[in-house]
Amino acid sequence: MRLHDERERVVAYCQRMDQQHLTVGTSGNISIYNPKEFLVAISPTGVDYSMMKAQDVVVVTLEGKKVEGELQPSSEVDMHCLFYQHRPDVLAVVHTHSLYATALACLNQHLPMIHPILACAGGEVQCLPFLPSHTKSFAQAVLEAIESRYALLLGNHGVLAAGTSIEYAYQVAEMVEFCAQLYCISSSVGKPILMSEYDLEDMNQRFSRKRTLDLVRWE
Repeated sequence: MRLHDERERVVAYCQRMDQQHLTVGTSGNISIYNPKEFLVAISPTGVDYSMMKAQDVVVVTLEGKKVEGELQPSSEVDMHCLFYQHRPDVLAVVHTHSLYATALACLNQHLPMIHPILACAGGEVQCLPFLPSHTKSFAQAVLEAIESRYALLLGNHGVLAAGTSIEYAYQVAEMVEFCAQLYCISSSVGKPILMSEYDLEDMNQRFSRKRTLDLVRWE
């Protein structure tokens, strides 16, 4: 089975995403890119996460063409593949529908720097206005909107998190949801005090070192 390790990890993180209520039903998707094989392991469309097995995970090329797997890849496969084509620092993508972050997305509101941990996303998290998500034009819009950061709110839809490893990308998804909760709660009782670049200098450096170490593994 090709990309056995990546497929096992996609299953593990899909099930973790489901158990932690970062998505609902069979929505959301996860992929991992192997830069030595030039192949992507991506979750299949419409499969119950609790029942998913490694062989259900689909292997595709960087152009989204299926290489191995009986099921169909996520309908948002173009979004994943474009990252791997154009962002050499991205080796995993996690797409969630977590509650508070998606609530901000439904307001088309960005998530500002309310907590130091949000530095993992590379800065405040912008919101892309709603677009149909199963198209190449949507994938291109996501890539352009996220710029060099690692998270993006998808208007009236959900959250996109990326990273130099599946561990990093998943952490970004978790921290975006945590900070979205903080922002929604604090905004309900007052005006949140936001953080400056100076405040975040140390955390930015820490996460930059972590991303560098992730990428060194593939050299």
